Amino acid sequence: MPLYGTDLEILQTARQWLQQGLEVTLVTVLKTWGSSPRPPGSLMIMHRDGVVCGSVSGGCVEEDLLQRYVNHQLSDNYPTRLNYGVNRDEATRFGLPCGGRLELLVEQLDNLGQLEQLLDAMQQKKLTARHVDLQSGQVLLEKARTEHDFAYTNIYVRKIFGPQWYMLLIGAGHLSQYVSQMALMLGYQVIVCDPREEYAQAWQVEGTELTTIMPDDAVQKYSRQPRSIVLALTHDPKLDDMALLEALESPAFYVGAIGSQRNCDLRRQRLTELGLSTDQLQRLHAPVGLSIGSHTPPEIAVSILAEITLHRNILDQSEKQTISIV
Repeated sequence: MPLYGTDLEILQTARQWLQQGLEVTLVTVLKTWGSSPRPPGSLMIMHRDGVVCGSVSGGCVEEDLLQRYVNHQLSDNYPTRLNYGVNRDEATRFGLPCGGRLELLVEQLDNLGQLEQLLDAMQQKKLTARHVDLQSGQVLLEKARTEHDFAYTNIYVRKIFGPQWYMLLIGAGHLSQYVSQMALMLGYQVIVCDPREEYAQAWQVEGTELTTIMPDDAVQKYSRQPRSIVLALTHDPKLDDMALLEALESPAFYVGAIGSQRNCDLRRQRLTELGLSTDQLQRLHAPVGLSIGSHTPPEIAVSILAEITLHRNILDQSEKQTISIV
C-alpha cells in the first residue's frame, strides 16, 4: 500500500521503468483555471511504449498528451510547458467543463540516483521539496516544512513530497483499521495510539506508526501543529476524553470523536466540567463524519474522511481567496 497516496506509487513505478532502461517523462499540473479535475501538483509519468501512471485530468488530456509524446510531437527541450483548454472549444474537447484550463510541466526523468534519494526520504517520512529551475532545467532536492505548499513561478516549480498532514487515531480497534487505510491513500502520516495491550498487539496496518503511550501524551507529541487531525475512536471515555481535552486546546486543524448523539452530548458535558470553554467545544466534531446513513466500519470510515476532506477543501479555497484579495 502506498504510504503517501499516489505520489509514492508514481515514483516507485518511475524507478522500475528507469531500471528497465525505459525513457521516462514526468508531467506535473502547474496551474488550473475553472473546473479542471486535478489540482496543481498532480503527477503523471509515461514512456514511449504508450504506458502511463497517474493522471493530470479526467482522462482526455492524458490521451492526447500520450499520443503527442509517442509520436515525438512534443518539444525535445525539457523542461517544457504546455497549455490545454485555452478556449471553450478546446476545453470541451478535453473534458474540462466550464471553460476549464490547465498548464502542465513536462520533464525528462533520467536521474535514477536522485529519484532513489527522494524515495528513501519519503519512506523515512521526511518532507522533501523537489525544486525545478525552469530556465536551466536543474533539479534539486531540499528539506521542506509542513507549511510549505506546491509553488509555481516563471522561475521555478516546487513540489512537496511526503506527509504534510498528520492524523492521530485514539484506539487500535476495527474502525481505526479502515480509517487508517483510507487516510494513507489520501496522503496522511497516520499514528495510532492505544495503551491497551490486547488492541496494540493486534494492530497490523502497514505504513502506520503505533504508540502505546497515554492518549493525552500522544496528542502532545504528535498533534501540536495546525496540519494535524485527532480522532477519538475507542468509545471509552477514559481514553477518548483524555485525548480530546488536550486536542481541543491544541492548534490541531480537526478534532473528532465517534458516538451516538446522546453519548456525544454527555461527552461535551464532561469536558465542560473538566474546564473546556464553549469556544473550545465548538471545535469538536461529534458525532464525527458526514451523515450518510453509515453503519459498518468501512462506511463510517468513508464518512469520517469525507468530512475531513470537506473541511480541508474549504480551508484551501479560503486561503486562495485571501491570496487573490491581497
